Amino acid sequence: MGSVGAFVRLTAAFWRLVRADALFPREAGESLPPGVRGAAGILRWFAGPAARIGRPGERLAICLESLGPVAIKLGQFLSTRADIFGTAFAADLGRLKDRLPPFATAIAEAQVERELGRPLGTLFASFADTVAAASLAQAHAATLLDGRRVAVKVLRPDIEARVAADVACLKLAAALTETWIPKTRRLEPRAFVAVVARSLELELDLRVEAAGADELGAVMARDGYMRAPEVIWEGVGRRVLTLTWASGLPLSDPGALDLAGLDRPRLADNLVRAFLAQALDHGVFHADLHEGNLFVQAPAVVTAVDFGIIGHLGPGQRRYLAEILWGFLQRDYARVAEVHFEAGYVSRGHDSGAFAQALRGVGEPIFGRKARDVSMGHLLTQLFEVTALFEMRLRPELVLLQKTMVTVEGVARAIDPGHDIWAAAEPVVRRWMARELSPAARARDFAKDVGAVLAGLARVAREPPAPRTPPADQRTPMSAWIGFAWGVVAAAAVFAAAACPR
Repeated sequence: MGSVGAFVRLTAAFWRLVRADALFPREAGESLPPGVRGAAGILRWFAGPAARIGRPGERLAICLESLGPVAIKLGQFLSTRADIFGTAFAADLGRLKDRLPPFATAIAEAQVERELGRPLGTLFASFADTVAAASLAQAHAATLLDGRRVAVKVLRPDIEARVAADVACLKLAAALTETWIPKTRRLEPRAFVAVVARSLELELDLRVEAAGADELGAVMARDGYMRAPEVIWEGVGRRVLTLTWASGLPLSDPGALDLAGLDRPRLADNLVRAFLAQALDHGVFHADLHEGNLFVQAPAVVTAVDFGIIGHLGPGQRRYLAEILWGFLQRDYARVAEVHFEAGYVSRGHDSGAFAQALRGVGEPIFGRKARDVSMGHLLTQLFEVTALFEMRLRPELVLLQKTMVTVEGVARAIDPGHDIWAAAEPVVRRWMARELSPAARARDFAKDVGAVLAGLARVAREPPAPRTPPADQRTPMSAWIGFAWGVVAAAAVFAAAACPR
């Protein structure tokens, strides 16, 4: 889609939201900021008949559903934050998770046969109607010839074209935002959209999702906080994915949290710890953990499905995340501030002490208070204002992590309104810190660095640069390289001896 088409589509989406009074709904009233309140009043003059139907969440859900898959995913994200937007609003958006209109089963069956290159009956003993329908795909219950119950995920027809059109609109919106609202540039709208576009591109190839499900299944099995279904590889194609059936009820089911014997506080803890263990210990995490993708059963078993969006963190990013979380847990705001500078999140031109002081102003008021007494909306507003003061820029590589952290906390609060995310996070973060930042671990990492240096020196010694041969008196004798290498080894040995606990 070209720029003109994207602009027309974007304008139409804005007009639809205005006509339905779903952008700044009248019900929000005095809760809107003064500057927004006036603009909302003007826009309300253009509202149509749809503005008088239902609650704000219902109107927004209808609009987002009609606007396409990317808009639906936005609604799914908003629906996880009942603590910010209200219970009724989140519940109204909840239908976007897995209760969208399905396409015909006959179309799904034909697509499965085409993708797998075999008749349906050669793999499945039965293939039922749709059990869940989301923005990009729908799921069917089926039975393999060996009797195992499975779920078959099938992409929606022509979904690739709809996603491409949505992404073009997002890119245009990001460009316009950066141009017209300079203050948003630190949030890197274009880079953010690039991350979203790439994740959607991967999500449209179910072979990639199968690989992610297999990898995360192995990761989850190590900790036991969360489970994943098994991949049925003979039932995998670009537009088809077959997994063993997930036991329990989806969290999006109204009766899921009323299951007999369900330990809701422990279930919420398991969800938070599963995410953090994936991210910190393994550098790979499920990045779409909304209620429609989580199945629960008593006492506190949680199974994840839909592995289309997988996040990855490098060693440095994992360290920064762990140290920031640990600093907040220990109320060591000076260290939290310093980590932000080390990671490049905040420019060295700012005062580290002042940044630590600002972080203390955000963190201290929430300690010792029950989660239900902390306004997450107010807390996020404070954090945004603080980071703006210090010109903290959005890190595109951390977009999925940040989005998933917000979603996970929202789902955990829905499971247990009194949930304390800091208390849930503490054992996982403590374990990582003890393992990765102990003196022995530092000595180990230093030894690895030394090994890399020695390997580089040996490579240089074996393959000296040959474009121009310097005079004999300027050449580096081999004995000098060997002496330098032994010096590095000796330094490493001294460091290791000093660092390791006695």
